[in-house]
Amino acid sequence: MNTVPVRATSRLGDELNFIVTNRVPRILFTRFMGWFSKIRNPVVSAASIAVWRRFSELDLSDAKTRRFASLHDCFTRELVEGARPVDPDPAALTSPCDAIVGACGRVHGTTVLQAKESAYTLDDLLCDASLANYYAGGCYATLRLKAEMYHRFHAPYDCRVEQVTYVAGDAWNVNPPAVTRIPRLYCRNERAVIRTRIGPGSHMIALVPVAAILVASIRFTFVDVRLHLRYRGPNRIRCDAGLRKGDPMGWFEHGSTIIVLAPRGFELAPAITTGVTLRAGRQLMRLSSEAQ
Repeated sequence: MNTVPVRATSRLGDELNFIVTNRVPRILFTRFMGWFSKIRNPVVSAASIAVWRRFSELDLSDAKTRRFASLHDCFTRELVEGARPVDPDPAALTSPCDAIVGACGRVHGTTVLQAKESAYTLDDLLCDASLANYYAGGCYATLRLKAEMYHRFHAPYDCRVEQVTYVAGDAWNVNPPAVTRIPRLYCRNERAVIRTRIGPGSHMIALVPVAAILVASIRFTFVDVRLHLRYRGPNRIRCDAGLRKGDPMGWFEHGSTIIVLAPRGFELAPAITTGVTLRAGRQLMRLSSEAQ
C-alpha cells in the first residue's frame, strides 16, 4: 500500500489552503461575504451556522444567545456575564481577545518576527517612525483569532484611548500558510493602530487589529465609525475614552489578528509562547518590578 508521509500531507494541505484563500479576488470576495453574512433570514442563518459548525470547532455554549438572526450576529456574538474572567493583578497586561499566540518576544530595534525567518519593521506596520522607536527594546505578541473564536476584544489594562489610526490595505488571509509565505503580510493588510495610555503621562500600549479576507471591517465601542474597505478617512481619529481592564473595545466582523505592543519595562508572562491558546482576560504581559 502506498502511503504519503504526514509532513508531505501537511505541506499539501497548507498549499491548497493558501491557493483557495489567497488566489481569489480577495477584496470582491470579502465584500460579498460582508453582504451575505448580514442577510437577516432564519433559514439562511441556521444553514450557514450549521455548515460553519460542521467544518470548525465553533462553540456557542458561552454565548448570550443561541438564536441568531444572521451569520454576522453569530460572528460578533456577546458572551454570558463572567465567561471571560479578567486577571486582577495590577502588574498584568491581559490578552484583549481569545487567540492563538503567533510570534512573540522582544522588539529588536524596531523589528519583530512575523514567522520563523520572516520579519517586518514597526515603522512599516504603524506608519509612524516615532511610535515605532518608542517600542524599541519592548515586547510584542501576535494574537490570531480563528474563525470560530469569540471575535470581540477588550481593554488589556485600565487605560485611556488617545487615537486610532486607520491604514487602508489588502485582505490577505492571516492564517499560518499565508503568514509563512507572504512577506510583511500584516503591513500590507487593512489595519488600525489603537494608541492607549495606561496612566497619566505613563506607558503607552498599542493594539493593532489587522483585517483579513472575509474580515475587512473593524468596529470600536469608543469611536462611532465603522472601519472597512470603502472607508476613506480621516486617517487619524482623535479620541479620549477611559476604559477599565476587561471593558469592551470593539470587534472584528469575523476572525483575524491583533498585535499587542508594549515598551521597555514589560515582559511576556511566563506561560506565553508560540502556539499557546489564550482567552481574553488571561495574563499576556507583565510590568517588571523595576518599572512599577
